[in-house]
Amino acid sequence: MQPTYEIAEKQKALFIRSGGDREQDMEEEATETAVPNIMEMAFHLEQAGVGLGSEESFRIYLALKHLVEQQPVHTCRFWGKILGLHRSYLVAEVEFREGEEEGEEDDAEDLLEGAEGLEPPSIEEEGEEDEEKVADVVPKPQWKPPPVVPKEESRTGANKYLYFVCAEPGRQWTRLPHVTPAQIVCARRIRKFFTGHLDAPVVSYPPFPGNEANYLRAQIARISAATHVSPLGFYQFGEEEGDEEDEGGAGRDSFEENPDFEGIPVLELVDSLANWVHHTQHILPQGRCTWVNPLQKTEEEEELGEEEEKGDEGPEEVEQEVGPPLLTPLSEDAEIMNMSPWTTRLSCSLSQQYSVAVVRSNLWPGAYAFASGKKFENLYVGWGHKYSPDNFNPALPAAIQQEYASGPEITEMSDPTVEEEQALRAAQEQALAAAEDEEEDEEEEEDEDLDD
Repeated sequence: MQPTYEIAEKQKALFIRSGGDREQDMEEEATETAVPNIMEMAFHLEQAGVGLGSEESFRIYLALKHLVEQQPVHTCRFWGKILGLHRSYLVAEVEFREGEEEGEEDDAEDLLEGAEGLEPPSIEEEGEEDEEKVADVVPKPQWKPPPVVPKEESRTGANKYLYFVCAEPGRQWTRLPHVTPAQIVCARRIRKFFTGHLDAPVVSYPPFPGNEANYLRAQIARISAATHVSPLGFYQFGEEEGDEEDEGGAGRDSFEENPDFEGIPVLELVDSLANWVHHTQHILPQGRCTWVNPLQKTEEEEELGEEEEKGDEGPEEVEQEVGPPLLTPLSEDAEIMNMSPWTTRLSCSLSQQYSVAVVRSNLWPGAYAFASGKKFENLYVGWGHKYSPDNFNPALPAAIQQEYASGPEITEMSDPTVEEEQALRAAQEQALAAAEDEEEDEEEEEDEDLDD
């Protein structure tokens, strides 16, 4: 009973109004607010047979309301629920107001970078004293690590939105860090269940660069890029972005709502996947939504590395990665072993005029979307794993390196015998005696020259 009582005490605060006039609070709620209408979404999803139930949905609504009051939120959306072994994660997708700096994460990254650059001075002092004692110079390895792909800036690409998570409505919301390309690339190669603890390590091969919070953020980015869909025509590209498609092949990265959208009949949404489009950018194999050349250096790096690169060969060219553009229809998605990646259906086939269209992802089980008239919404409730037609096999360790080729320059010499040592010693003594005799003869010749 103790855990249940603890949760009840924490959720009790959700139902208590903050101090103020009740009429004033009602007027504020009547105006535009960043808190989404969770109950309306839950009603439509309940008709489709998915969702979290009306009771939990209302508690999530109150929890999101507290999040909006605590943070400078411009837009807020309930992203979904990712299940865990010990606890689950309720995920909120948030966009801050313009001008609000995200200083918490930047300060943490600066601290980490500063800590990595610190070196103990005692080691350097000892190294200076022992320089004279060291006879052999340790060779430097010629191998260079591959260049690090920079992460996308805030409000762009995979980091377009911020994500807050909590285990239960009423608990503290925790902000997830921005995702890096290395984390997305590694998350594609591993398969781990979430524990419900953000600071838990992710034990895997290949090693994941981060803890469970980073792995959770990477999976959210992958699920969002693959499953966030909307009816055709709901979004449109702005007029100012007409020529952006030719700039570096990146394509358009933003859109706006179409004020002239009148909705698509439910039967047409169910009959054809071409009436649904992706409205989230595709993540390239590089781990970014917009491709960058990892071998291209900045001006500062070029100035610092001019001397080192004089003797090196030029870097090989990297082929540019291109993905599907925004608002691509679902009908163009790749099949999964002769199976469609999406399944559409009506919420009720007996009363089609009052039904909603539901589309379910077969690639990411647990991802759903519904549409009815001018309204649509996306929701994910699952374990955060991608469907695989084959059994998951962890990546094998790298092949063992071969032994160094043996040759006379590295072959160990055999120890000499006693007879060989005696002969060498006698030869050395004979050579020393001959050298002494030559020195005596030279001294005698010099003395005779002086007497003359």
